[in-house]
Amino acid sequence: MTSDTTSDTTQTELAAEDDSLTDDLREAVARARVVLWDFDGPICALFAGHSAERVAIELVEWLEGRGLHGLLTEAERQSLDPHVVLRAVDRRHPGSDLVEELEQRLTQEELRATERAMPTPYADPLIRTWTAVGSRLAVATNNSPLVVRQYLASRGLGACFAPHIYGRTRELSRLKPHPHCLNQALNAMGAAPSSALMIGDTPSDHLAAREAGVPFLGYARNEHKEKLLRDAGAEVVVGSLEPVLKLLRGQA
Repeated sequence: MTSDTTSDTTQTELAAEDDSLTDDLREAVARARVVLWDFDGPICALFAGHSAERVAIELVEWLEGRGLHGLLTEAERQSLDPHVVLRAVDRRHPGSDLVEELEQRLTQEELRATERAMPTPYADPLIRTWTAVGSRLAVATNNSPLVVRQYLASRGLGACFAPHIYGRTRELSRLKPHPHCLNQALNAMGAAPSSALMIGDTPSDHLAAREAGVPFLGYARNEHKEKLLRDAGAEVVVGSLEPVLKLLRGQA
């Protein structure tokens, strides 16, 4: 009897949590007149067939081959994140030719990655549906805008965002979690932060949205991603974009 009671209680609690999430999600979606998308994660898995870890290692090796091993800390060398490597070098040599060449190498790797990038489930129809119901869309990302345009064109989605694609520039200190790219999008679209919604999958996305005053919807493709977002303070997190699409289509 105890186990049955415990099970019933647990099911009731889970149902209440689901209802709460649905209500929060419905409110976030209903309020959004402008939707700001992170790129790698919510729209696609950019490095699905072209390892980001491998790219980071190659950038580190490229630096070491030029006698620049000391530019990175051990933690930065072991990060397996190309953006960590790029930003670390920029902090020590801001605006230098070295940083410019490193950024160009990363952009070329990202462009190669688009050839095998995998669309995030439900992202394509969600983008098209949000556009169809009259919301305006923008991309706010730490990836190169060239990469975003190439990928969106390959999926027939370019018109859903054009011209509002805001990505990595030479001002690397303004990458997320700095809110620069979000503010660019809002200013260009003449949108108030409260009328927008940011969809992101990392703590830096959430922090940038919070700094810009934009409501945030977290996308977490696994439990680890969800924990990182929750720990960063994200309140509305989904494991799939399907419920967002259903809300837009009036199915939930």
